[in-house]
Amino acid sequence: MTTARLLHVDSFASAPFTGNPAAVLVLDHEPGDEFGAQAGAELNQPATAVVWPAGQPGRFGLRWFTAATELVLCGHGTLAAARVLLDSGAAVAGTVRFETMSGTLEARAAGEWVQLRLPSLPLEPLVDAATAEESPGEAEPGEAVLGEAVRQLLPVPVTALLRSELDVLAVLGSADEVRAAQPDLAALRRLPVRGLIITAPGPDSGSGDGADFVSRFFAPATGIDEDAVTGSAHCALGPYWIARLGREPLLGRQLSARGGMVQVALDSGSVLLSGPALVLSEGSWQGPTG
Repeated sequence: MTTARLLHVDSFASAPFTGNPAAVLVLDHEPGDEFGAQAGAELNQPATAVVWPAGQPGRFGLRWFTAATELVLCGHGTLAAARVLLDSGAAVAGTVRFETMSGTLEARAAGEWVQLRLPSLPLEPLVDAATAEESPGEAEPGEAVLGEAVRQLLPVPVTALLRSELDVLAVLGSADEVRAAQPDLAALRRLPVRGLIITAPGPDSGSGDGADFVSRFFAPATGIDEDAVTGSAHCALGPYWIARLGREPLLGRQLSARGGMVQVALDSGSVLLSGPALVLSEGSWQGPTG
């Protein structure tokens, strides 16, 4: 048995019990696949971020696990890990770098917040069945079927459908529609995407925080029916709303039960996500470390 640091962090949280919770497990070596999956299931958080030194000062390996699967990209887990490492003095020249399945990610302190440099996830229009009938041959194979399926699982009108390499994004007419939407999660679980982002222009009359856009995120295939605050979804939301509104930075609010704010900006092909992260508890992991 080996003792390792284990922390509980609320990411994109301005107060305890808001934002998105994550466990951060700090090891001295890369975890095995089986251990990562077991630790994610045992800790049973929206994300367990496992970090370990990657050979150079200020550089760390990082993997993210839910209770059901390993994630390719996780913004709130990265924010949680960055908060822990920045607080422990691990930054070099003000920056912590993570080697991940999505490439090298960077984090730095931004006042009391943390700023992440994450990959931009460009969106392409998703052709629905009606459009495909009007313009045969323009849709990719299966695209019309996917677009039709997304429209059917949402109980509100969709003004646009787009797709990133991970998710489908559905644009609704108002924040109230986003707040009230109850998509068919069983149907979503069967679709060949990680999850569904729904979004609309802000502000949201229910929060009064002046957000430029609002969103919710559903990913039942990963074991998370609705995520509290999804950094990786903002890698697509940020470029979309910045292009549509013609200004930056923007402030997004995710309208989950816990809720949270994410500031988004663009820089040299990357998305800059900024937000607060609160360390609520710290202890030790007494079990095996893979």
